[in-house]
Amino acid sequence: MKIPQTPPSWQLLLLETENLQPILELDPLVGGCYLHWDELRHRTPPEGLSHEAWWTGVRFAREGMLRSLPFQDKHGKPIRFGVPDPVLRSLHAIDQRAAGNVEMASPIVSGDDRNRYLVSSLIEEAITSSQLEGAATTREQAKAMLRSGRQPRDRSERMILNNYHAMEAIRDIRDRQLTPQLVYELHRIVTEGTLDDPSAAGRLRKPDERVNVVTSDHATILHQPPDATSLPQRMDDLCRFANADAAAEEAFVHPVIRAILLHYMLGYDHPFVDGNGRTARALVYWSLARSRYWLMEYVSISRLLKLAPAKYARAYLHTETDGNDTTYFIIHQLDVIEHAISALHEYLDRKIAEERNAEALLRHTPHLSDQLNHRQVALLTHALRHAQHGYTVESHKRSHRVTHQTARTDLQQLMDLGLLDKGKRGRAFVFYAPDDLRMRIEQAASSTASRHIHAP
Repeated sequence: MKIPQTPPSWQLLLLETENLQPILELDPLVGGCYLHWDELRHRTPPEGLSHEAWWTGVRFAREGMLRSLPFQDKHGKPIRFGVPDPVLRSLHAIDQRAAGNVEMASPIVSGDDRNRYLVSSLIEEAITSSQLEGAATTREQAKAMLRSGRQPRDRSERMILNNYHAMEAIRDIRDRQLTPQLVYELHRIVTEGTLDDPSAAGRLRKPDERVNVVTSDHATILHQPPDATSLPQRMDDLCRFANADAAAEEAFVHPVIRAILLHYMLGYDHPFVDGNGRTARALVYWSLARSRYWLMEYVSISRLLKLAPAKYARAYLHTETDGNDTTYFIIHQLDVIEHAISALHEYLDRKIAEERNAEALLRHTPHLSDQLNHRQVALLTHALRHAQHGYTVESHKRSHRVTHQTARTDLQQLMDLGLLDKGKRGRAFVFYAPDDLRMRIEQAASSTASRHIHAP
């Protein structure tokens, strides 16, 4: 990727400017956007101003709203953030859609359906977060591994399984205070069995372990993290900030911004030999869960980061090259979270439509639909679109978070009704979706209608 151009010193330009009036009247936003110099220099400046003078005015206007965080960069300079209008708008939208009660066309993320959608989202985040860090496997192979419970076959699958375990662990620790030991444990979970040096899992990097963030071709260094000797103190500062009680703070930091800043700081510090990105994103989920943004359990942030990795990296670089102004990173991550929430709603709408179609088909067979529970309807919905797909007791159990016996009963009953075929894969029984499943359901409907017509 192309490294953004470092901005000129606006302080020096301000001292050299003779006519300050037009500069001091400028807005911190450009066309409603929080632009970095690398973007602003390609826009047409206001009449009578050079790009440098324009930048000076924009940066001067931002100084009044920037707040220092309890963090410093590796040179001892403060790390800051601002809350311009784009940030406020995004926070309002996220508060409406991810916390409290979320209204939908159907109460799909509640009751018995909740576990199924949670498992799907955990799987999606585990896969894409690992792929961002270099895991090379298809989504279908990864899903099959996680749903079946089989052991990973290679390092890539191990990364994905680790991430899945980390996402599950976050649900159990969301009410605990964050400590360095808890961060190390999360790192151990996401990296176990995937590092060249197994001893590096769950510990800070050592002074002789040099780590840099580089471009994909390893030709250019994008970021040199702080020295390893400073990491214990920096980790303490990170945990203190993560645990801060908003009600007791003199300066309020919105919970979503706090989660994003945890992400940024762990990425900036890069305290581990590997697995920093996965650990950082795990902390985002922990922080949002702690603040009761319950819908975020069902959202995959990494899926969208994977679609545009250059924008992700550029958000870091814009911050680091412009006086540690994390507003760039905050705006990027808020946009990612908003799109992830929208993607979830679209997914839910699609699933609702699919299940209604399946239910409509099953309604034509009263004797059949009356015998099926919501898990079986969900399986048939999937089976109608995936002929010859194999379902095992273990995969059904994991998908719906039910007991082994409940999963076995569900599948056996569908086979007894003639809606699934049964075979063996190794020692395990597999229930297959027949190619003619729709016809079998329709035949059952016809059979039912015929019996009703000829009933005495």
